[in-house]
Amino acid sequence: MRVPWKLIGLAGLAGVAVGGAVVARRRQRAQREYEPDELRERLHQRLAEVDGDRDGDG
Repeated sequence: MRVPWKLIGLAGLAGVAVGGAVVARRRQRAQREYEPDELRERLHQRLAEVDGDRDGDG
C-alpha cells in the first residue's frame, strides 16, 4: 500500500495552522478580560519592576 505523502503533509500543515489559530484566540481572550484602567495599572507595575531591575545591574 502506498502512503499518500502529499495528503499527510497537507494534513500536518492544516494541524499547525489550526493550532496557531487556537493560541492566537486564547491570547486575545486573555487581553479582553481586563478593564482599560486595570490593564494600565498592570503595565505600570511591570514597567516599575523593569526599571528597578535596571537600577540594580548598575
